[in-house]
Amino acid sequence: MSIRNLLLAGALALGVAACSNSDMSNSSGMSDMSMAPAKAGNSAMGPVLVDTRGMTLYTFERDTIPGKSVCNGPCAQNWPPLMASANARPSGDWTVINREDGSKQWAYKGRPLYGWVRDQKPGDTTGDGFMNGAWRAAKP
Repeated sequence: MSIRNLLLAGALALGVAACSNSDMSNSSGMSDMSMAPAKAGNSAMGPVLVDTRGMTLYTFERDTIPGKSVCNGPCAQNWPPLMASANARPSGDWTVINREDGSKQWAYKGRPLYGWVRDQKPGDTTGDGFMNGAWRAAKP
């Protein structure tokens, strides 16, 4: 095989490898380069954590045991957990907790994260202060 053919074969192999890695997403749908399941977003109350749709995320003051959510059943219907895939891995301030039903949920700085069904659009923070302050918008 000539040097030219070797170079062409090498370039072709690199091209195929680059194409197969062009979608840097893992099975959780998150980029391997940015493993955070949420980001900082804007609201009338300032920066808050938001999910991939831009909806505000909340913490629950009654989640007092590290790595455990006490919002299950009807509570989780109103305050949907920020779910993690089965193969999600902790990174930095982000951890994964096991829920009562065996599913996984994201936590930020040890606090499980939830959405709120009454928020209608990105930037809404209608759950902040709910239940005499038990629910709070999560801050980055």
